[in-house]
Amino acid sequence: MRSLTFVIGTGRSGSTALSRILNSHPDILSLNEFMASVGDAAFPDGEVTGERFWQSLFRPAPHFQRMIRSGLPLPEFLYTRRPGRYTADTTGVPALSLMVLPHLTDDPDGLLDELRTTVSRWPQRAAAEHHRALFGALCARFGRTAVVERSGYSTGWAPGLRAAFPEARFVHMFRDGPDCALSMSRHPGYRTISLLREIKERAGIASLADLTDDHVRVLPADLSPLLAERFDPALVRDRDVPLRTFGTLWSELVTEGAEFLDRLPAGRGTTLAYEDLLDRPAEELTRLAGFVGVAATPEWLRSASAVLDHSRRGSARRLSGTEFEELRNSCAPGTRVLRGRPGP
Repeated sequence: MRSLTFVIGTGRSGSTALSRILNSHPDILSLNEFMASVGDAAFPDGEVTGERFWQSLFRPAPHFQRMIRSGLPLPEFLYTRRPGRYTADTTGVPALSLMVLPHLTDDPDGLLDELRTTVSRWPQRAAAEHHRALFGALCARFGRTAVVERSGYSTGWAPGLRAAFPEARFVHMFRDGPDCALSMSRHPGYRTISLLREIKERAGIASLADLTDDHVRVLPADLSPLLAERFDPALVRDRDVPLRTFGTLWSELVTEGAEFLDRLPAGRGTTLAYEDLLDRPAEELTRLAGFVGVAATPEWLRSASAVLDHSRRGSARRLSGTEFEELRNSCAPGTRVLRGRPGP
């Protein structure tokens, strides 16, 4: 592994397409939704054995399993489209299998078995060292030299990733506020996030880990079922959530990402605007490749441009005048932050 880069951002910003583009580069190992899949559980304090580290990668993510069992899988769940030996109702889908491994191979179960044999035998060491070894093993497996991890809704992980991997580089990716917030409002994952944020606000807690039975008992009947092992997906799909809720969320996330980038040493961070990627794909991808530490070949640039979808640009403009103004106003704080930043 020659370099390690994390793409952070709000999600719903063209970043999934970016992962597909990166995966097509012959030198880049694209870790699609790795942090979203394994989360903080894969970064325990102190030194851990290879077996314990493996369990943090293998153990299914409870919140994603609840969504699948409730009939509300996210479009990002690649494994559920072509299921293998694991299911949410029986075994649970291993964390690595849901979105990371199917992005790399058509045989995610086989790759999972390979990794289990290797990782579980590793010696005791810090979690960050296990991750470096895992990334290196995957690079060797696929003949890649540079690692790029990309997860949606990932700005909150950035400080911890910086502490664990001080050598890493960071790309802050974002999209036009109203367009991104509107996309969030139609996505089951972000609708669930908005409802969980409402639960925390009503309970007066900073984290769902602090939620007690007393908190749950006083929650409204259309919120408390979301904490069960199964829930009615209509509670998420059909609930009337104001668009401004997602504009506020977008503003918070882009501000968080921009402030994190400002704290990085020179040369360790850069930005990527989705609209710039649409307008100047060859130029922006060449710049990004150089930042990651690989060459932008003509073949890669040609194939990458074909992945980009221009049809959803300006989608918020199709709202009614009142809806658009409400959404734009809620995005205004984040828009001001981005406008105040220097270019790449």
